Amino acid sequence: MNKNLTRRTALVAVAGAASLVLAACGWSDDTSAGHNGHSPSPSASSSAPASQGEHNTADVAFAKEMIPHHRQAVEMADLAPTRAESADVKKLADEIKKAQDPEIKTLSGWLTSWGEEVPPEGAMDHSMHSAGSGMMTAEEIANLEKASGKAFDTAFMQLMIKHHEGAVTMAKTEKADGSFPEAKTMADAIITSQTAEIAQMNALLGKS
Repeated sequence: MNKNLTRRTALVAVAGAASLVLAACGWSDDTSAGHNGHSPSPSASSSAPASQGEHNTADVAFAKEMIPHHRQAVEMADLAPTRAESADVKKLADEIKKAQDPEIKTLSGWLTSWGEEVPPEGAMDHSMHSAGSGMMTAEEIANLEKASGKAFDTAFMQLMIKHHEGAVTMAKTEKADGSFPEAKTMADAIITSQTAEIAQMNALLGKS
């Protein structure tokens, strides 16, 4: 009798142990499956786009050409406070200077960070006077410096319209060919603001 009881107790113990082992195995498998189910996440998060923020030759050309272009616009705008008669022209010149001075600094910073040379001050390269660039010749700048009153207002707006049209063309090229996101954003801003200023100057010329 004692032997049978002992045997039954042993069998119950073995069965209980087997259940525990199976349960443990099942729990382990579930955990392993769950881990495997999430395994793609780390590799997915580690593969960020490496090309973000990269620049190309079009971005470099945009910066190198827009710096002297902007400098000339600022030079022209600097003449307005003492020579312009129209309050609208004086205000417009001030807005042009306030917009383009910071852009010159930003463009210069990009070139420096890319290991490129920043065009030196006064670098009004004659190659920039190509058709469509809108750059003033030395003679045009000299004539503007001699003008005053209404004659200055008219000449300033006529020359600045041509100048702005050149900048818009350059900005459109950057949008089409560039890859540096911030340069493309600046190009967008130039197109928007300078197109609006061209319309404003044409309206003012129509009134004069």
